[in-house]
Amino acid sequence: MLREEKNIRQIPGEPPRRWFSDEYFDLIVWQEKDGSVWGFQLCYDREYKPRALTWTKEYGYKHTGIDTGEDLTGTSQCSPVLVADGLFDRKSVGARFEEASGGLPPEISAFVLEKVKTFKL
Repeated sequence: MLREEKNIRQIPGEPPRRWFSDEYFDLIVWQEKDGSVWGFQLCYDREYKPRALTWTKEYGYKHTGIDTGEDLTGTSQCSPVLVADGLFDRKSVGARFEEASGGLPPEISAFVLEKVKTFKL
């Protein structure tokens, strides 16, 4: 189940962000001053083939892979970067997110789930 991380570094000039995670997902949510969602990044399948679905009010959707910067021995060589990736399986990711989202604030859970279900590039 996704749980909120504490003491998240805020980036000057960006909307405030919150971070939720479990063993399969990382969810970063940027919020407007009124608490509404400005954008989010849902990272999934962190252990085997990490990918990310990003949505913002400004840019819309983007689906990417995550190059972790590790070599074959698991040694980190550089910082993770987002790279082009294939298709997004909105049904399976959506179903898994729905199961994991019980610990999220309902307005965030509903917003992200709706965006996952209606994903289009």
